[in-house]
Amino acid sequence: MTGWVEKLDTVARTRNSLVCVGLDPDPRRMAVADVAEFNNAIVDATGDLVCAYKPQLAFYEALGLDGLRALEKTISHIKDVAPDVVLIGDCKRGDIGSTATAYAKAMFDVWDFDTVTLHPYLGLESVEPFIEDPDRGAIIVCRTSNPGAAELQDLKLAGDSGEGKLYEHTARLTAEWNTRGNLGIVVGATYPGEMTELRAQHPDMPFLIPGVGAQGGDVEAATQAGVNSDGRGVMISSSRGIIYASEDASDFADAARRAASTLRDEINEARG
Repeated sequence: MTGWVEKLDTVARTRNSLVCVGLDPDPRRMAVADVAEFNNAIVDATGDLVCAYKPQLAFYEALGLDGLRALEKTISHIKDVAPDVVLIGDCKRGDIGSTATAYAKAMFDVWDFDTVTLHPYLGLESVEPFIEDPDRGAIIVCRTSNPGAAELQDLKLAGDSGEGKLYEHTARLTAEWNTRGNLGIVVGATYPGEMTELRAQHPDMPFLIPGVGAQGGDVEAATQAGVNSDGRGVMISSSRGIIYASEDASDFADAARRAASTLRDEINEARG
């Protein structure tokens, strides 16, 4: 293991946590108006309970320059308060050539994320700039938690591409591309059966698992399907269920801590 993957394994072991908190600020639901103040309070309340934070860039970009400044402050605060956690840039980029290189420069040199989410539709060329540095890396969108995922991800392969479905092929390609050991895949909690199969096929690859909580994925089923032989190797992500556990300014941070602690305990009970 190298880079962010080793960092994940270390923090998961030392914190005894597989929880990833999605920092997706929605001004309509935030208990305080200032995005950085809101995020920093969440981080202060949960920093010892998690293995990763995952800001979704769309929420910050939607707020214009003020949102980008808030993201900068949030990342700086995470680096100060919880420098050992994995910081995921949830950007889902997907392009080639100089554009992909520019995206990678932005995510790593400007924002200082450890790893990012990527769409693989354009092939290895869209991934290479993100995995050149073994200390950084990418998490490839593979089997997502949304109901519409089957429209593409369940397409059956024909011809020289091999057998199985498109998401299985995506996982196989990711494994082939993973020569530096710094790639993972996104596998939704709403598909524990498929997750079990993917884990058997890819025993050492990190999984980012969205879809618990508000999206209806079962924590126990996802944990048992996703963890590796060491009982780690996953980041089980919750956003709304934690950061909006309360929308009251007087207790939203405390409520977020309780929700993160509950999720951590449920995961740990499931993995035994």
